[in-house]
Amino acid sequence: MSSSALKPATYADLMAVPDNLVAEILAGGLYTSPRPAPRHALAASVIGADIGAPFHRGRGGPGGWWILFEPELHLGPDILVPDFAGWRRERMPTLPDEAYFSLAPDWVCEVLSPSTGRIDRMLKMPIYAQEGVNHIWLVDPIARTLEVFRRRDNNWLLVVVHGDDQLVRAEPFDAVELDLLALWGEERPPAEE
Repeated sequence: MSSSALKPATYADLMAVPDNLVAEILAGGLYTSPRPAPRHALAASVIGADIGAPFHRGRGGPGGWWILFEPELHLGPDILVPDFAGWRRERMPTLPDEAYFSLAPDWVCEVLSPSTGRIDRMLKMPIYAQEGVNHIWLVDPIARTLEVFRRRDNNWLLVVVHGDDQLVRAEPFDAVELDLLALWGEERPPAEE
């Protein structure tokens, strides 16, 4: 990861970053991180599948959302790439034609890794609050936790921390139950009859 404190980073700086890195401009600095490691990629994939079907597609759930993997967000001077973002379709009826989103999402999910956890918490969370994102999930596949936050007065309120082998309902997607074991690459043993 790198940052430049000498001059504010530009979009040209971001575009010059090699494709094997994720690049973001946060508080004027250019930050890069490696592509996700296997545990990170697995947790993100499961979240996409488990949230996408009922909320994006309306299969087994209420629908009404756009759920997107690694969208590029242009929020004020900052350019962020969350692992997932979701917009209520009532706020964003159609997707923009640009290759980025300037409307803040209603929900973001960051899957933490040793190289990104500090950036996600210290730089990105305040930007998300300032720009009006209402919900954040922080998923840590190493600690096996899901932290659920709700925005209140441009700050974050920790609603709950779930972990290990729990079956959970987490806002704003509490209409369906999530099995955290799947995020960690494990299967729930069948119930005894």
